[in-house]
Amino acid sequence: MTTNGPDSSASSNSSIISRRDLLKTAGLLGAAGIFLGRGTTAFASNLVDLPFANGERSLARFPQKSDLILLRTRPPLLETPFDRFDKGVFTSNEDFYVRWHLPAIPTSIDVSTYKLRIDGHIKRPIELSLGDVLNRFNPVQMAAVNQCSGNSRGFFAPRVPGGQWGNGAMGNALWRGVALKEILNHAGIQPGAVQVRFGGLDEGEMPQTPHFLKSLDIEHAMNGEVMIAYEMNGAPLPMLNGFPLRLVVPGWYATYWVKMLSHIEVLDRPDTNYWMKTAYLIPDTPGANMHPGQKNVTMVPINRMVPRSFITNLRNGAVVPLRQRTIVRGIAFGGDTGLGSVMFSSDGGQHWSSATMGPDRGKYGFRQWEFAFDPASPGEFTLMAKAINSDGVAQPLAPNWNPGGFMRNVVESVRVRAAGA
Repeated sequence: MTTNGPDSSASSNSSIISRRDLLKTAGLLGAAGIFLGRGTTAFASNLVDLPFANGERSLARFPQKSDLILLRTRPPLLETPFDRFDKGVFTSNEDFYVRWHLPAIPTSIDVSTYKLRIDGHIKRPIELSLGDVLNRFNPVQMAAVNQCSGNSRGFFAPRVPGGQWGNGAMGNALWRGVALKEILNHAGIQPGAVQVRFGGLDEGEMPQTPHFLKSLDIEHAMNGEVMIAYEMNGAPLPMLNGFPLRLVVPGWYATYWVKMLSHIEVLDRPDTNYWMKTAYLIPDTPGANMHPGQKNVTMVPINRMVPRSFITNLRNGAVVPLRQRTIVRGIAFGGDTGLGSVMFSSDGGQHWSSATMGPDRGKYGFRQWEFAFDPASPGEFTLMAKAINSDGVAQPLAPNWNPGGFMRNVVESVRVRAAGA
């Protein structure tokens, strides 16, 4: 699970800090109550226009965050402006997107009384303090992409309800914590266990609001990769990203990455709570694709991510020099496995060439790529990048559609114009 640390373009707090310092810093964060309360959001004056209908957004500044694209204040939905992804493969903590489901989120955490409860179909129900998690178990670390299931939902046509994200509801971080497997082994799983369910400290405002709970099959929970993280890019988790502990489920969509983790329950039967049985369902079809109005489609809980790639240093309408080399740069990831290759096209997908790949910092993280584009004639060019993961799964040229607006991974394009002497 160990990987290299963030590169120089990652968070300024990228060095691994000691456990003692982490507890000290965590105590200060918890006592300070740095989470913004109701009605105290600070807005920046500039606007962002995302490239779809009704795409105008404000930029907002929340504690521990840079100016992010505001979709909603309560619960907070904040998108990373896309130019931030050109800084490097690691998304800094201050630039990392934010997505919560329920509006009643603690505004401070007292780390001296915080407990992680583990119970259910186990031999020894236990409660762990933050100090227990940091000091009693072996630390592990991994680079992994956290991506909202509805990332890019704003591009769906016909449009669907839900947060109208652009492409910035994702981020890649170096996560450090404890393997879930080790904690479950410490508690002792009883024979007949089927799933493991996770809950956090966020709540609904009405008693009837279902508590946000997500579950993994027991084999998945015990695969040694799923992690309980206490550190992100060498610093304590930001409050908005789940301080003091969050689940990290590499290769799976962020709906399973429960924040402010407080309860782990081992189940001896399949979980039928609202967030598993009713919400976050996708069609059980290739690419989670169906037609609007299509009936009798089997729906299943969303799960594994699919490969994606993006051009990060050019935007639609950019002018590039004629008969001169322009380095086109981007990021890509393989989804639920490693990235195999990235293919580049400058003619709208008619012809493809291999891009040059940057360092591999772990199969679940972003990887940079680049291609030397040298236009020989003036005019318009449609640049495209296609990720192919290590299992041979490639991005499609046509977008999928489903009523949840989930799992978009169509090949993206950027239109540029070559001009000059």
